[in-house]
Amino acid sequence: MTHLPPDSPGGGRDRPPMTRREAREAEQRRAALLAQQQLEQEQAAAQSAVPPSQPYPPAGEQPGAAVRPPAEPLDVPRRPVYDRDPVPQQWPAEPQAPQQWTGGQQQWQAEPQAPQQWQAGPTPLQQWQAEPQAPQQWPAEPQAPQQWQAEPQAPPSETTFRWQLDDPDPSGRSRDQEGQLPWDEELQGWSGDPDDEPSGRLSRAERRALKRQGYDDERPRRRGPWGCLVGLLVFAALVAGAVFFLQGPINSIIERFTPAEDFEGSGTGELVFMIHEGDTGADIAENLVDEGVTASYDAFYDLLLAQTPEPEFHPGAYQLAEQMSAQAALDALLDPANKLENTFVIQEGMWATNALAEAAFVTGIPVEELQAAAANPQAYGLPAEATSIEGFLFPATYTVEPNITADALVKMLVDRSFESLDAAGVPPEDRWRTVVKASLIEREAGLRDDYYKVSRVIENRLNPELFDSGLLQFDSTVHYGLGDDSVVTTTDAERADPANPYNTYVHPGLPPGPIGNPGDLAIDAALHPAEGPWLYFVTVDLDTGETVFSATIEEHDAAVERFLAWLEEHPEYGN
Repeated sequence: MTHLPPDSPGGGRDRPPMTRREAREAEQRRAALLAQQQLEQEQAAAQSAVPPSQPYPPAGEQPGAAVRPPAEPLDVPRRPVYDRDPVPQQWPAEPQAPQQWTGGQQQWQAEPQAPQQWQAGPTPLQQWQAEPQAPQQWPAEPQAPQQWQAEPQAPPSETTFRWQLDDPDPSGRSRDQEGQLPWDEELQGWSGDPDDEPSGRLSRAERRALKRQGYDDERPRRRGPWGCLVGLLVFAALVAGAVFFLQGPINSIIERFTPAEDFEGSGTGELVFMIHEGDTGADIAENLVDEGVTASYDAFYDLLLAQTPEPEFHPGAYQLAEQMSAQAALDALLDPANKLENTFVIQEGMWATNALAEAAFVTGIPVEELQAAAANPQAYGLPAEATSIEGFLFPATYTVEPNITADALVKMLVDRSFESLDAAGVPPEDRWRTVVKASLIEREAGLRDDYYKVSRVIENRLNPELFDSGLLQFDSTVHYGLGDDSVVTTTDAERADPANPYNTYVHPGLPPGPIGNPGDLAIDAALHPAEGPWLYFVTVDLDTGETVFSATIEEHDAAVERFLAWLEEHPEYGN
């Protein structure tokens, strides 16, 4: 077991090896003591002429005063510093003899210096005196570093404090940076404080750093939450893009290998289906869907194309049912027993001239006789404002006796119109205005909800507080006045022509009469307009009936541009 020097703090007691801090402070004390001894030796050499019995007192001392030993060089202001970083040791300025420690007691040896002595002077007080001696000589050869040995001992608390001398150097350079003690590499640390750790034993952070320098850490690193979120967003964007670009081809493949929607069985109820002169197989397939006979266009048309030889259809009325399978509908149309004799259909919005021509074709009555019978509308109870039977030939399916006359036929159609007006709650005095307005709605609206919105536009435009001009500006009225139902648009000249009494671009208010024959839905919409601020509307897709309603002219102009672009892609609807 190694012992400390007796004159050191705790001397003579067993203790653990010195830490770097303790070694540094001990070395500083030794260096200061040696410097003081050398100074005293020089002073003693200068005073060699003075008799030993009467030594001169040190400068600043009164004669006869006791000579005090020099103040401790380390007795300078000290401050506690909480420092966990290792403090490097300093090399002594000059080579010096190593310290030697023995097992039982401390021995201090330094060559070639004579030991200092305390001598009693002529006064009762002790005086400090050093014998004359030659200057201290230091060996030129490097000496072996001091060795410390200690038995293993449990380290104290990890958190330690060290006392640091105030640095007198104004440059701020730490005294620890000037050099290292020669035995730095062999000091054994025992405390958890970084200042007490010996250089021979690395800290955990240093060991981890050395390990990472030796090899690359190839372990997969976990992604943070932001990395996962970015990855999910990128994946979602890729999926969305793939769906967008592949949606068309995927739908085509699905439609190709997916059978068309179809009903099953022969259907329920009764329904009169009309095949008009000139209808093609595609027209029949589309009309069957519109009438609710078949479930889809493709179901009937694909079946039609698969027939060999191609079937022939004859114009006329046929007794069918609702929700029939494509095969059942085809069989019924090809069966002569289902063809109804003297049956015709008047469609919603149909003009009176076309309705009379349909009735004449089925019944065999000359169309001229039907037109002559309709020339006196008041004979059938029409309002006094009526100049023709337009608007009062109710859309429906009619079956007549083979020998029916022209007057009886016209009366049957008008009476059916009165029946619907009465069922809707329209009093006789309001029949005229109701039918005129309903005929406009029937010709302008496409979808069911649009009927009630068109009715509101008519009311708002006829309200001088909302629309001071009172002009309806409907192309359908211009078409009726021109007698041309083949187009859906009008020209600037046609809209500016005041000679056309049905030109609502020039003449305010309702037109002078109905412009077609309205059905039950149009009559109900005329009586119950929807609530809204709309003043404009335009159908932007004539195939689907999509209509845009607007409250401002800017919104309406934008919708008109959409409609014109649609017409460029469908020239068959324009003029």
